[in-house]
Amino acid sequence: MHFRRGPIKLVDCESHGAGSGAELFVVEGDSAALAVSQVRQARTQAVLPMQGKPLNALRATAGKVSANPFFMALVDAIGAGWGGTLDLRSMRYERVLLLTDPDADGIHCGALLLMFFHRWMPALLEQGRLEIVRPPFGEITRGHGEPSQLVYSEPEFQAVSAELRAGGSTAFTALRYRGLGSLELETLAALCVRPGTRRSRTLNVADAEVAMQVFASLKAMPPQRPLL
Repeated sequence: MHFRRGPIKLVDCESHGAGSGAELFVVEGDSAALAVSQVRQARTQAVLPMQGKPLNALRATAGKVSANPFFMALVDAIGAGWGGTLDLRSMRYERVLLLTDPDADGIHCGALLLMFFHRWMPALLEQGRLEIVRPPFGEITRGHGEPSQLVYSEPEFQAVSAELRAGGSTAFTALRYRGLGSLELETLAALCVRPGTRRSRTLNVADAEVAMQVFASLKAMPPQRPLL
């Protein structure tokens, strides 16, 4: 792994700039960063971990944002400035991908990240340079040699389990993943990291508005659905 001097704990890639295919994964914590770093493409994929939940930068002053180590590490890694100095022609990666756990904390982190980009780096949203990756929430195995089924939210997990119990099945096992670090590396690579097979989509300004609504609802009660 190549660690670039400057941004905190950035695991950088080898290629950068327009036409390079380079992309930056923003993940939750060191465990997730280690797992993603093990399956990434070192030439084109970089990884930057958060340390706890990000600052709510939507209404924060520039001074408060500039004093936040994580956001400054993120800005430094992207290399295009922020706020009034933002210039995507200097962007070191072609896209930024938000890869957080599909639980309430991960949804909260994803909403906070999206609000930061909406407020301070809106051109990434306007030009389709920001994506969200949706990792699996858990796995249900029916037994009898049948392949296991991945589920992507708590409601889906509960619905499939209830359906199997209602059908009289007692041989199935239901497993909730404990973050990205608990995924099998091949599953993580195929569903979250590889460009051709991962479950991701491009974010836009309307998604940022949804994130603000999700964040507001989280203040009262954690939602039981994935972000976006």
